[in-house]
Amino acid sequence: MLESYVTPILMSYVNRYIKNLKPSDLQLSLWGGDVVLSKLELKLDVLEQELKLPFTFLSGHIHELRIHVPWTKLGSEPVVITINTMECILKLKDGIQDDHESCGSNSTNRSTTENTKSLVKPRRTIQQAAPTDPDLPPGYVQSLIRRVVNNVNIVINNLILKYVEDDIVLSVNITSAECYTVGELWDRAFMDISATDLVLRKVINFSDCTVCLDKRNASGKIEFYQDPLLYKCSFRTRLHFTYDNLNSKMPSVIKIHTLVESLKLSITDQQLPMFIRIMQLGIALYYGEIGNFKDGEMEDPTCHNKDMLGNITGADDETRIDMQYPAQYKGQELYSQQEDEQPQGWVSWAWSFVPAIVSYDDGEEDFLGNDPTSTTHQQKAQILRDPIVSIGFYCTKATVTFKLTEMQAESSYYSPQKVKSKEVLCWEQEGTTVEALMMGEPFFDCQIGFVGCRALCLKGIMGVKDFEENMNRSETEACFFICGENLSMKGLTYLTNSLFDYRSPENNGTRAEFILDATHHKETYTEIAGMQRFGAFYMDYLYTMENISGKGSTNQDFSSGKSEDMGTVQEKSTKSLVIGPLDFRLDSSAVHRILKMIVCALEHEYEPYSGLKPDIKDENETILNPEEVASLEEYIPTRHTSVTLLKCTCTIFMAEFNLLDHLLPVIMGEKNSSNFLNTTNFQSLRPLPSIQILVDKINLEHSVPMYAEQLVHVVSSLTQPSDNLLHYCYAHCYLKIFGFQAGLTSLDCRGSYCLPVPIIPSFSTALYGKLLKLPTCWTKRSQIAITEGIFELPNLTIQATRAQTLLLQAIYQSWSHIGNVNSLSVNEALMNEVFQTIGVKSKNPLPTLEGSIQNVELKYCSTSLVKCASGTMGSIKICAKAPGDSGKEKLIPLLQGPSDTKDLHSSKWLNESRRPESLLAPDLIAFTVQVPQYMDYCHNSVHRRNG
Repeated sequence: MLESYVTPILMSYVNRYIKNLKPSDLQLSLWGGDVVLSKLELKLDVLEQELKLPFTFLSGHIHELRIHVPWTKLGSEPVVITINTMECILKLKDGIQDDHESCGSNSTNRSTTENTKSLVKPRRTIQQAAPTDPDLPPGYVQSLIRRVVNNVNIVINNLILKYVEDDIVLSVNITSAECYTVGELWDRAFMDISATDLVLRKVINFSDCTVCLDKRNASGKIEFYQDPLLYKCSFRTRLHFTYDNLNSKMPSVIKIHTLVESLKLSITDQQLPMFIRIMQLGIALYYGEIGNFKDGEMEDPTCHNKDMLGNITGADDETRIDMQYPAQYKGQELYSQQEDEQPQGWVSWAWSFVPAIVSYDDGEEDFLGNDPTSTTHQQKAQILRDPIVSIGFYCTKATVTFKLTEMQAESSYYSPQKVKSKEVLCWEQEGTTVEALMMGEPFFDCQIGFVGCRALCLKGIMGVKDFEENMNRSETEACFFICGENLSMKGLTYLTNSLFDYRSPENNGTRAEFILDATHHKETYTEIAGMQRFGAFYMDYLYTMENISGKGSTNQDFSSGKSEDMGTVQEKSTKSLVIGPLDFRLDSSAVHRILKMIVCALEHEYEPYSGLKPDIKDENETILNPEEVASLEEYIPTRHTSVTLLKCTCTIFMAEFNLLDHLLPVIMGEKNSSNFLNTTNFQSLRPLPSIQILVDKINLEHSVPMYAEQLVHVVSSLTQPSDNLLHYCYAHCYLKIFGFQAGLTSLDCRGSYCLPVPIIPSFSTALYGKLLKLPTCWTKRSQIAITEGIFELPNLTIQATRAQTLLLQAIYQSWSHIGNVNSLSVNEALMNEVFQTIGVKSKNPLPTLEGSIQNVELKYCSTSLVKCASGTMGSIKICAKAPGDSGKEKLIPLLQGPSDTKDLHSSKWLNESRRPESLLAPDLIAFTVQVPQYMDYCHNSVHRRNG
């Protein structure tokens, strides 16, 4: 009897993804308890339709599939599905990228339109594509079937995935992966959902994951195999599903957390451009820059004008949730693209996997039907069924090593060449956390942080043996970047509230509480809280879509796509980044390694995935009535970004060797000149003078409208747009620097610094700028500012002696001088004069030259016709401080203003120390400069007047 219920379930999934199966043979094998299938081909079109990836499968094979069904112990032993050797090859879909591949497949012959339509089907399509469940019997059998399904074990041995594009071959090889059900202590067990514990726990273990990135030639073959990016890394994933009741098919809370104890990445100079290319692909998919049209072709230019406001109240430009809410613009036509033709956003794509993992309860949809009166109830039921999804990735310690490769020929002429790599740079990171929380499409939050990190120099660079074994340089000198704290001191705070934290609610039998309100979220996850948890880096990205009822209507439901009255939707997108106390030491070794990485990253010929679209204004302008303008002024969605750096220390050492003439030309776009013969010998210079810069805090804020193109087209068409609407047509940037100071210091043989000699005492400054979006739309408005900037400097003081000035000049020349740096030696007398011993008075103290300015304000503005700059300076003072006989300093003024000069003729005026006038005094300097944008136009107009 059980066979008649279990067999169709297993057969439906096997037959769904695998070609050329005979149901009769499969059924007979299953009834025997075991089935073994060999040399199977996957149904690539089904995989593409269900996964909805922007990739197409070139091939997919399974070497062996085993299914074991313990018919006599179904209630206590799991069904085991084993896959031995599964291999899939993927590439970008046709129409997204050119087909440079040498191999073909039936799946690649499909049309672009068909592929893109399969990309963007609504979430409900997955549910419809799934095989309908057979009518489950009531009572005990139904419970037993549920226990069987909840305890299925899946084992994959030797999983191979390959991605090919241009000359890139990215391959992932997993030796073994196993998914099984566990108990409360995360141990393997045969479990089921009970009324007392509405929880299902699973574990997925991945063993020996290896990732390779290689370059292939024109014929498609790999000539030289690079070192693996990731070699034999094992990690484990915990899945926690919480249900509201026994009859729920959809969990109310889904947690999927992955932990990696040690992650060791290796990147060579040849792999770096390919690795960046893969990263750019992910970013392009993230921002929706890779869509259905290639380079904008086949795109109807008039579709943008039919509803310029379609996306202004839609979803975040970063998440690209394809929903429009143009209810407040009822006079406008809807956006001309149909739903099946819109590119799908990454959040919608990710959210479409939720019903694929755990299906919705179809029974609840039957009684709703298609009755228009039940649409509101259907929408409410759909929102109630949207689960809370928490995804987390945690890494205890990660290491990234950068290597330089060189070809080495064997002794024999016919022997193949081999690639030898040398480690030159290493990045170590501890306590890494990446967490994402979402509930439906209107709420998404991502938090990234790590406890501590540092960067090290390894071995030699470009022929200079600065860190070879015979140099005996300490690890302190090798480390040039330190940020955050040590994991042993901080503890396991990066695992807080994860499934790997023994203090989390899930590991203590209670339900977790989630903050899904934007206001409460910002109050809880502050910058201080983030730095207390991590210490080195913390980022919080929050996107919310709030429904303000009673102010209008929308034409699309969040989940089901049904039209109904839901009210005005307000979107918010905020990104907050905080970087903790850091120490950055720029010596010769560090600078050359960093620049060498930049040179290697630039040595490629890959075309960008998406080009910038020309901002051309349509002739058919959109006209809004006063009600629509008022509705637009109520709320305009923006993206706000805040970056904060705390306690930064940057030390710039004198260059001990200088090879910048070989690196900078490549970075500046000139031809590659990296092939050179270098005979520079490294000689450690101690004490090593340096410039040390300290900053208490740096804050950068940036805001930009989410839908700049549509907004600018609408506002620029208004006769007299308000200041509020014009404000949102700009990208705004604020930069604030607090407690900036600089001085001279030196590093001795023991690796310690002397007390810094101040050159620039502490000061603060601020800079504001704004840039008009799509300036070509404002050509008829010559009075509209295109760019505008304001710079404020309350005070700035620079002081130095002659010896300190000579040392600053020597540090500068060590980096700018081309040739042997050792000729720029710094003698001991100069160092002793700059860095005087504490408690020892100098025999001949040198005077100090000091210059200071106060209340500086500069403004810049440019329109389509003129550029204008203006500024004011409150006061300026330049004087020499000379040591006096009685220990007091003598001030010798050289330049000072504003100053009272009524007693200038008397000797008393020369001997007094004068202070600047009060802040209420008039400014010392005020200027205004205007320059026309197009000089040719001015010359032509002058000639016409003279003629």
